[in-house]
Amino acid sequence: MRQSFAFLFALAMVLFAVSPVSAAEGAGHAAAIGMGLSVLGIGIGLGLIGYAALSGIARQPEQAGAIQGAMFIIAGLVVGAGIISLVLCLVTLFVG
Repeated sequence: MRQSFAFLFALAMVLFAVSPVSAAEGAGHAAAIGMGLSVLGIGIGLGLIGYAALSGIARQPEQAGAIQGAMFIIAGLVVGAGIISLVLCLVTLFVG
């Protein structure tokens, strides 16, 4: 709990420190931070999905097929949302 609060606090400080710089120098810095956060979110999301699926399969091996099916659907949704976020950051970088 304490580590997650420290991580979120550090992330907020980085974002607030970069916002005046990105406003002065264009949207390149903000888009780069957005892309990094998108990839970080995808990695954390997929890691949590894999952890939960493996824990469920270890507890109930007979339900492995159902758990894997649900895992692939949820993983696809996480990756899809991350790709949309990356595309929006690239659009901000090259169009804005």
